[in-house]
Amino acid sequence: MNSLIEQARKLYSLTEYDIIQVPHHEGGRNHIYICSLSDDKCVLRASSLNDRTEEDYLAETEFVHFLAQNGAPVADVLPSINHRYVESVNVNGQKMFLCLFACAEGMLISDNGYRYREGAPLEEYFYNTGKALGIIHRLSKEFAPRYRRAFYWEKYNPDYIDSLIPDSYKELKGAIARRLERFRLLPTDRNSFGLVHFDFSDGNYHIDMNTGKITVFDFDNCMNCWYMFDLANLWTHGVGWCQHEEEADKRRKFMEEYFSVTIKGYTSETSIAEEMLNKLPSFIDMVLIENIVDELECCKRKNEELDYEHIATAAHCLIADKPFAGFY
Repeated sequence: MNSLIEQARKLYSLTEYDIIQVPHHEGGRNHIYICSLSDDKCVLRASSLNDRTEEDYLAETEFVHFLAQNGAPVADVLPSINHRYVESVNVNGQKMFLCLFACAEGMLISDNGYRYREGAPLEEYFYNTGKALGIIHRLSKEFAPRYRRAFYWEKYNPDYIDSLIPDSYKELKGAIARRLERFRLLPTDRNSFGLVHFDFSDGNYHIDMNTGKITVFDFDNCMNCWYMFDLANLWTHGVGWCQHEEEADKRRKFMEEYFSVTIKGYTSETSIAEEMLNKLPSFIDMVLIENIVDELECCKRKNEELDYEHIATAAHCLIADKPFAGFY
């Protein structure tokens, strides 16, 4: 990757910076580098897979910059010396797309042992998370893009699912196909449907442990989808706070309180129809489908057979019609 780094140094005036690669996570499509010079830090992303076009990256960075310029708590995209947010380079005969981002303030909560900032209640964290997402969605409703990102059904449709899932998993194919038919009936008005993060979770935002401020990054999966998808994804990640509670009623009570506080933060910035909130179980199913598809795509890229255990719980919930990801 020496050629990549040298080209990036020239394109982004990073000659004096130390550039260190972040360990590649399983299934990831990008190479991530932390660029440091004294107290100045930024994040270089190099994308090597051919499942994104240049327009996809232009649409992503256009959205991120719009959000940042309008006050959303996101890590902004930074221009190259050519005043471009997306650059393409050739590395050993392979075309790669480069983007440079500001470094988000704070840290991952996982890097703090899943401990929130000292002296502050978890409710503050839940509220701030919902509020950050609410700002992003409020601005998305105003966004008039020049470049186009994909729409949900362009990827999540019966034909693609049928080609992706092995024929031996017939029940799973049928369970997903039934959900996709229902999703087609969901409202797509501007208050329900728009450009969303599509991977809004605690791995994709930093927390300033002094103030509680959240800064969001990694819009690589952003697509036109229902705003409720991001909220349902938050719900599925919230279960970690009570997953070891043995009594289902206590887990339910915690999750209802957790999500209520999250929604209060969210609705302090934008509205969500009660009709859509009542469909939370359907959107949790949508998240499960995304998780299954992601696992299958990862196996396909690596030319590996699926380890069914990795999707067994999600698949069972869909096949057996167990709502709320079977958590209760």
